Amino acid sequence: MRMNGERGDRERLVVIGGDAAGMSAASQARRMRGPDELEIVAFERGHFTSFSACGIPYWVGGDVAERDELIARTPEEHRARGIDVRLRTEVTEIDPDRRAVSARDVDSGAESWTRYDKLVIATGARPIRPDMPGADAAGVHGVQTLDDGQALLDSLSPGRGRRAVVVGAGYIGVEMAEALINRGFLVTVVNRGQEPMSTLDPDMGRLVHRAMEGLGITMVNDAAVTELLTGEDGWVRAVATDDVEYPADVVVLGIGVRPETALARAAGLPLGGHGGLLTDLAMRVRGHKDIWAGGDCVEVLNLVSGQEQYVPLGTHANKHGQVIGANVGGGYATFPGVVGTAVSKVCDLEIARTGLREKDARRVGLQYETVTIESTSRAGYYPGASLMTVKMLAERRTGRLLGVQIVGREGAAKRVDIAAVALTAGLTVEQMTALDLGYAPPFSPVWDPVLVAARKATSKVRAR
Repeated sequence: MRMNGERGDRERLVVIGGDAAGMSAASQARRMRGPDELEIVAFERGHFTSFSACGIPYWVGGDVAERDELIARTPEEHRARGIDVRLRTEVTEIDPDRRAVSARDVDSGAESWTRYDKLVIATGARPIRPDMPGADAAGVHGVQTLDDGQALLDSLSPGRGRRAVVVGAGYIGVEMAEALINRGFLVTVVNRGQEPMSTLDPDMGRLVHRAMEGLGITMVNDAAVTELLTGEDGWVRAVATDDVEYPADVVVLGIGVRPETALARAAGLPLGGHGGLLTDLAMRVRGHKDIWAGGDCVEVLNLVSGQEQYVPLGTHANKHGQVIGANVGGGYATFPGVVGTAVSKVCDLEIARTGLREKDARRVGLQYETVTIESTSRAGYYPGASLMTVKMLAERRTGRLLGVQIVGREGAAKRVDIAAVALTAGLTVEQMTALDLGYAPPFSPVWDPVLVAARKATSKVRAR
């Protein structure tokens, strides 16, 4: 085995993946240990490091003017801090026994092995592409990297027509539908679920459905795509279900992502039921004291259900990286888990959720009560007050908060953070009613909408 470079007396940290988790880990480790103590090599198969994948729909839609605004730190900036970033270099094999990785230069094809003392796996996720005819046709796009976003923008040529079909109605699907509306396209969303945003219960997803139709988006639910049809030039021309064809000049796949763990699987590293790497609280891969993993390639503990969950979000990835970097650097840090908080929007409609949905609670065998209330974002008499709907789940008998979903206009989404803190602290809905939240008419009614829901949930739990 030919090794790339000599280590000398320094330890070598190898990082696979140059985005949030990987570069956060590398940067934190560098802050704790200087170049004389720790050599850091980071492999990234793309063209960019430390970018915001979450911002891609807003770049495509024109809210963010330039691609580079989504880059938090360039490869040159990382290199200036003593991190050897190697772009367009794909790791093809991990050998835990020999403590080495094999990497291939994407452009030249040259391959070499690099030894490590400590390894961080931050390979992220890959968009799900349906296994059907036409899935790889020209004009069909997944949206995961800045290269993906650029390819989509390049295909939005007026000469090709202005009909777009988005397959899937999760976060990416909904956000890309809005982006394409902003670009002047006629947009159809084909969704196999009962309502858009399957991270919500269907009754709350229905509110999102109505808002999308209000924007001029054609929403097709309970429809499974069977084929992507192409023209003579090989470009996509329609999306087909069992009984309907939806004309398309561009197709965006928004049907979710899977953890990118093929390397880890081939190396015999432990994977969970969702296909993500399993780690301990320090983000160390279970059973491997010098291998860590973080970001969209890992599973995490849900603090409400007590089960492992796959939650690919940039907020978690950055925290994972900080924890890993601290531990690699000789300190100690842990990542205890998540409660499943997420927010999104469709134009001015804000969408938020945290904790468990009804089907999540049923799956883990919890008995629960639900309440749904309507309230306003501000005091009703104050100008600009808007309606929001809050749904709350509480455990029967104990009253423990299990989950909250919020759909409304300005001021709705970030209220979910109240519930996220309450879930993390294990509060009951009755305890929540005593929370000392900020109040003034421009910001909230006297009783904040989340607390109104908690009061109603308390009454319902007590009645049991």
